[in-house]
Amino acid sequence: MSKKKKIEVQGNEITVIGNNEQDYISLTDIAKHKTDDNSAVIGNWMRNPNFKSIEFEGFRNVKTNLAA
Repeated sequence: MSKKKKIEVQGNEITVIGNNEQDYISLTDIAKHKTDDNSAVIGNWMRNPNFKSIEFEGFRNVKTNLAA
């Protein structure tokens, strides 16, 4: 069973979802505190040469399963 909680980082509220021994932080919550257009921040992050799309797909699938 997943547990959803909020943490405060430098005055910003960030969602954390825990499942078993793993915690997942909301990149969207982090990005929205950088700029109003959080999709630009996430897009830049995904274009980073060190970004591993396979790992991202795995995280996204876990998140989708946690939300179900």
